[in-house]
Parts: sequence; structure tokens; C-alpha cells
Amino acid sequence: MNGRVRVAVVGVGHFGAYHADKVAALATAELVAVADRDPARAQTIAAKHGVRWTTDYRSLAGEVDAVSVTVPTVAHEEVAAAFLAAGKHVLVEKPIAHDLPAAHRLITLAAARGVVLQVGHLPRFYGVVAALKEKLGRPLFIDAVRIAPFKPRGTDVNVILDLMVHDLDLIAALVDAPLVAVDAAGAAVISSSEDIANARLKFATGCVATMTASRISLKTERKMRIFQDDAYLTVDFDQRTIRVIRKKAGELAPGIPNVEIADRVYEDGDPLAAEIASFIAAIQGGTPPLVSGEDGLRALEGAIKVNDALKEHAAFVARARA
Repeated sequence: MNGRVRVAVVGVGHFGAYHADKVAALATAELVAVADRDPARAQTIAAKHGVRWTTDYRSLAGEVDAVSVTVPTVAHEEVAAAFLAAGKHVLVEKPIAHDLPAAHRLITLAAARGVVLQVGHLPRFYGVVAALKEKLGRPLFIDAVRIAPFKPRGTDVNVILDLMVHDLDLIAALVDAPLVAVDAAGAAVISSSEDIANARLKFATGCVATMTASRISLKTERKMRIFQDDAYLTVDFDQRTIRVIRKKAGELAPGIPNVEIADRVYEDGDPLAAEIASFIAAIQGGTPPLVSGEDGLRALEGAIKVNDALKEHAAFVARARA
């Protein structure tokens, strides 16, 4: 595709408004419209950028080359499919869809129309993640923590699809092997679905990963520890740091292993801007997106397996209390 890509943002709530900001600032794209079921919200964001607004996203298909879909998860398939069917490129926020059949339908539709389908797993665009991949060997054990204070938005899904899905996507990309076993426990504390959960995953390579996700914490923390044959890596996504403790040849002293400790801070820039720029680049270059529909499907499959394990644990607790 030559020239600037004409883009609309569908769903301009809290996060969708940021999408509109980033598209509007991008030299390779042109924000042409926004859509939202709340007319006042749509008008406000449209006025900010001097573009047209609508409450009917279907009316935009003839005016755009691509859309950013930031509506509630339950509506992902409906909105994304409408544009894919019209031959438009789609960036859909995580999770890709509300269930696996819907995700498969979106992937199939994108392939049939020959358009880009990208899923918004934002951590993939952190500078620290790119650096981590360069230092990683074959992971044996991974421990991930993603906790944050409660926010009313996002509670249309549980904490697995709200927060843990990011680590499910990232760990699946790092391990790159089939998921063979899942165990999980969680609790609904404030909302009607799980607000805190812990999961243990086993992959075909033998790697085991534990993940804790909470949206009812008093602080924000996003960290990951990775153990492999020759090194121990700790990643702080908020501080953008990686510490690598690596075994070296020989001993520092009799009986004391020789280890090298290296710390580094990485610049993240603007991950959302990088995500949207990557989407536009995939459209213009005719190349696969960094986070494809298949990647989104894999993360969703992991999330559903965790949710199934949560149900099994809840049944166990009910039996224990009976």
C-alpha cells in the first residue's frame, strides 16, 4: 500500500482514546474517524483530532484502510469481522476474542481476505522484552507476577483475560512449545469473576511457568524471573531493567562458583505507538505482524485452559466445604 494508511478507531473509551492519539501522531497513518456507542464520548475524541465521529462503526468501512478495535472483549468478533469481511486491516485489542471458535473465525476471515490481523499484546513492544529475547537460552523455569490496583474498566472479563493473558502470550513466545498441563487457583473478591489468580503451566520442553495476576493489589508490579542452564534472569517491566546472573568458568575462591552479574536499564519509548506503527508497517510492507492472529489464539488457548483449571479448583473447594 502506497501513501498514508487511513485508520479509524472503534471504541474510544479510556484505552481507545490513546489509540486515537497515537494514530493521529503517526506520519505513516491518517486518523479519519472514531466510533463509539456513547455519542458524547465519540464527539469529544473526534473534536480533539478534527475528524468525523459516528455511533455506527459499520458506516466507516468505505472510508478506511484499517481499524483499531478497542471495544469490550465480547464485541471483538462482531466488530473485527465486519471490517475483515470488507477487506480492511484490523488491530484488535487483547484478548483476540471471547472464545476459541470466534478467534478461529477471525483468523480464517483475515487469511481469506488477504489482510493483516494483529492482536494488541502490548508487552511484546517493550524495549526490555526485545533485549530479553537476545539473552535467553532454553528456559527451565519462569515465574511471572503482574499485579495492579483495582480499576472498574476491564471487569467484563476475569483477571486471566484482563491481565494474565499478557504473560501467557509472552511466556508462550519465549518458550515456543506446546502447553501440556495447567493447574490454577483464584478468587473473586470485588467483581463477579476472579480478581486474583495463580497458575502453574508445564510445556512440552519441560519448562514450568508460574504466574500470579491480581487487579486488587495496593501497588503495581510487573516482574518475571527466568532460570535456564547457565543463567538466572530477572526482569522488571516497570523499571525497564534486566539483571543477568551467569555462571562462568572456574571459581572465585575454593568452593565458591564464579558468577558474573550484569544489570542494564533499557529505554521503552512508547510501546503503544510502537505497536500501532508496527501494524501500519505490516500493512504497507505486506509482511506478517509481530503479534499475529495465531499468536492471539495461542494466548487465548492458554487463558481458557487456566480458566478451566480455575473451575476445577472451585469444584474441589466446594466439595471440601460440603
